[in-house]
Amino acid sequence: MSKKVNMKKEIINFRELIEMYEQYDTNVAFKFKEKGKIQEITYRTFVDDIKAVAEAILNMNVKRVAVIGNNRYEWCTTYLGVTSAGRIIVPLDKALTDKEIEKLLKRSEADAIVYDVKYQNAVDEAIKQGCNIKYQICMDNSDKENVIKYKDFLQNGKDFIKKGNTKYDNIKINNDEMYIMLFTSGTTNEPKAVMLSQKNICTNVSAYQYNFRIFPSDTLLSFLPIHHTFECSITFLYGTYSGATIAFCEGLRYIADNLKEFKVSVFVAVPLVLETMAKKIQKAIADSGKKGLIDKMTKLSHFLLKCKIDIRKKLFKPVLKQFDEYLRVVLYGAAPMDKKTIEWYNDLGIELIQGYGLTESSPVLTAESETRKKPGSIGIPLKNVEIKISNPDKDGVGEILGKGPNIMLGYYQNEEATKKSLKDGWLYTGDFGYIDDEGFIFITGRQSDIIVLRNGKNIYPQEIEFLINKLPYVEENMVYARNKTKTDTVLCAKIVYNKDNLKDTFGEKSKEEYEKLIWEDIKNINKELPIYKHIKEIIVTEEPLEKTTTQKVKRYVELKKMEEAK
Repeated sequence: MSKKVNMKKEIINFRELIEMYEQYDTNVAFKFKEKGKIQEITYRTFVDDIKAVAEAILNMNVKRVAVIGNNRYEWCTTYLGVTSAGRIIVPLDKALTDKEIEKLLKRSEADAIVYDVKYQNAVDEAIKQGCNIKYQICMDNSDKENVIKYKDFLQNGKDFIKKGNTKYDNIKINNDEMYIMLFTSGTTNEPKAVMLSQKNICTNVSAYQYNFRIFPSDTLLSFLPIHHTFECSITFLYGTYSGATIAFCEGLRYIADNLKEFKVSVFVAVPLVLETMAKKIQKAIADSGKKGLIDKMTKLSHFLLKCKIDIRKKLFKPVLKQFDEYLRVVLYGAAPMDKKTIEWYNDLGIELIQGYGLTESSPVLTAESETRKKPGSIGIPLKNVEIKISNPDKDGVGEILGKGPNIMLGYYQNEEATKKSLKDGWLYTGDFGYIDDEGFIFITGRQSDIIVLRNGKNIYPQEIEFLINKLPYVEENMVYARNKTKTDTVLCAKIVYNKDNLKDTFGEKSKEEYEKLIWEDIKNINKELPIYKHIKEIIVTEEPLEKTTTQKVKRYVELKKMEEAK
């Protein structure tokens, strides 16, 4: 990159992170829309509010604080206020049902909760059912008895500071203790409570700068669920560590508008969002009759790049208007993305950087860098991370193991699961993959997703799902196995289509005719695959697949639904 700056101080706890904020002072830390107008909050205000939250928490004498709600400023001050006060934060998924909230509040043993007003009924019910909640702090206006308004809570902290309280100043952080309790999203089973230290997260955040830089002049759009380590660590913590501005998205349907309104330069996303955006733009190009022109421009761009001449931003300016003229880099992870989609974005001049990790690794283990990339790979290990492949087969494929200061302390009150995942300091990720000759790591599939046929052949469903997703009318799909008889296992696919795109592709047809045409496309895909990977049965639907908040398909839920529908 053209910008040359010194590497930032490496940190090991949130107190050190907050000290870094003070150098940014009057820079804008957060932007959000309120009543149609963009509001701004400086780093100076952010630091003052974090310390006020910390003092308020210390004077409440609570040990664990749950937080649940939309991506917003109060969520961020709560997270850092609680942890810098030496207390434990429990971020909860905003998509949880009331019953799940109750269950996780009990498991976490939280004695205070900070929440959006829409969760009031869930909090009330949880308390009725015996949760240990002593303090309810609502981020919105609330007239309910026993509920503290966040603005009053914040003012209480500021009043304590004015009176000369020094509890916050005297707090010492044990870098190797649990300060963050995070529940896994549970794509295959009940969520586990991951125990993370401040050192786990801060050493991970510090390491990102060696792979991809964010600058004080950058603006990031925060729209992925902030309770999840991917969004929390990269957008919120790394963004503010770098002195950048965090802009809160108004919602999924406003992404395109917010990218432009907030002049976003760094976009943190998941593949499903990027693939959906790409499909829409590609369709618009095809509908306008300009696909041939774009193809010619792409060839010209490739030729010029070989001569070290980059004019992609100028060549594809009309297409880039669909995003934002300020957008310079997209950081993505949480799931693999189709290689051709990656190349399509790169052709437009939008830099894509893939990362990989788990909640248990705080979260990033590997990432591409600005100078080292390979489409389809998950990059190389972070500076302070080791990666190895356990028990590789003849093709070098085995389970991916990670070691480093970012690896979790273990699972809360679950020694058995901890022993399965952590051995001699190595985290057993459950993902299978290989390392190529240049050190790039590739994922072939998740251990729990691998389909083992009766003849012993292993099938990674993602490989076939990528091919099906290329069909222009497919929104998403899931490949799975069904035991047809005691000796015969067949591969099946559940395909979710877009009705408008289906009509554009095949014209006006009946549902039965559409299913036949989709089946013909699947037969053509089968021709590209060895016989044992052929799809033998399909289910066609408009109903979206059940997913986690980071858009991973809950396979066990989908399989259960299909079993019950028989």
